[in-house]
Order: sequence, then structure tokens, then C-alpha cells
Amino acid sequence: MRWLLKLVLNAFIFILLAHFLNGIYISGFGAALGASLLLSFLNMVVRPILIFLTLPVTILTLGLFILVINAATLMLTDGLMGEAFEIAGFGTALVASLVMALLNIVMNKLLKEDKS
Repeated sequence: MRWLLKLVLNAFIFILLAHFLNGIYISGFGAALGASLLLSFLNMVVRPILIFLTLPVTILTLGLFILVINAATLMLTDGLMGEAFEIAGFGTALVASLVMALLNIVMNKLLKEDKS
């Protein structure tokens, strides 16, 4: 249930990004939900492989290279979604990945279950 809630909240984050950042286009909420689902799948399958392959660079940059990997998965999502979800370039994807990372940290803090 939490996964589905996070999926919907990420779709809203996509819509907010499209509204506030030039260079991101989403045709509607359905496309945002589809992009959120696809990004979730890519984060489960492709992202760990990319992190493993770029581990030396990630260590040298003290983890900041993860933002580049996140931007790459956003660009991959853009390529797979077609015209319903468009990102203008890698710089826009990098800014979007930074904003999404910060908003996901806040979202995870708010949705954190008490283990008491």
C-alpha cells in the first residue's frame, strides 16, 4: 500500500516539476503515473547495475555521482515514455533528479512508520 501511495505522490512530483521547470512536459496525470511506474521499475532494475558499474566514480565524488545516475534514469524514462513525457536535456534531468531526491526524502520522513 505504501508503494502505491509513493507511486501516486511521485506522479504529483512529476506534475509539479513540469509546472515549475522549463524543459519538462507531461501530457496529463495518466502520463505522470505511467512515468512514475516506469521510473520505479528502472530504479529497481537498472539503477543498481549503474551504481555497481560506476562505484569507483561514486566513491571518488563522495556519492554525488548518484545524482547523475538518477538523471540518467530520468532520461531513460523520457526515452521509453515517448511524447507523453519529455525532458529537454540532461541538465534539466539533473535539476529534476535533485528536486525529486529532496522531495522524496521529505516524503519518506512524512510516511515513515513508527517502530515503537
